[in-house]
Amino acid sequence: MLDSDTSLDATLDHTMMRVEDLEESVDWYTTHLDYVEEGRMEADTFTNVFLAPEDRHDEGAVLELTYNHDDRTYDFGDAWGHIAVRVEDVHQAYEELMDGGVEDYRDPESCGGHYAFVTDPDGHEIEIVERDHGARWSLDHTMLRVEDADAAIGWYARKLGYEMHRRVELDDFALYFMRPEGAPEEAMSVELTYNYDGRSYEMGDAWGHLAVRADDLNDAWETLMLRDAADYRDPESCNQMYAFTRTDDGHEVEVVRR
Repeated sequence: MLDSDTSLDATLDHTMMRVEDLEESVDWYTTHLDYVEEGRMEADTFTNVFLAPEDRHDEGAVLELTYNHDDRTYDFGDAWGHIAVRVEDVHQAYEELMDGGVEDYRDPESCGGHYAFVTDPDGHEIEIVERDHGARWSLDHTMLRVEDADAAIGWYARKLGYEMHRRVELDDFALYFMRPEGAPEEAMSVELTYNYDGRSYEMGDAWGHLAVRADDLNDAWETLMLRDAADYRDPESCNQMYAFTRTDDGHEVEVVRR
């Protein structure tokens, strides 16, 4: 009998975004968010760079920037929303970014004083949130838009063993924050945004995927198949290095060996 508790960790490992000028993007994150380059993979047709704060928690997520060598451009769509990074004081952090030359986008006052937004050189939105845990600028959550909140919550709960650790329900929309049961505060969570008006979303290609960790790639894949996850790219098709499934909304979820 497969022991899914040991095969599928499901802690969020990274969020992947595609960029059009790799060195400009790396410079932006290392300059303004004090990220360091944790790894780089050079392939024939693309380059992946992994970035995070130098003092991130062991269970903290990293940011993967993917640059394709064919100089393509990207469509954002609206199925992906933003990444969020942690600071102790959102007003101070926003002023620091403005002083450093980051373009003014949504300041704390325009967001009720509780958070703020900037954009990176490619236009990916970055929310700044106040937290009393985690390294400064570390990844707090990644926001995805979903068309059926019940189905989306159920997908993360059944496929990945996630639990809801926070919810915000307003007049027009709701936010549901999901992460593995027992995950430390420093781990990244998924924010599922559900708009009540029944709209649908376009995936685009500027965002790539979320990645979750596994102790054993093939056992984790077997667990996902037993839980009726989509068989999208199995470990064999990815040279036993990783695998991919998809949520009901079409967001790609990579499984990586920790």
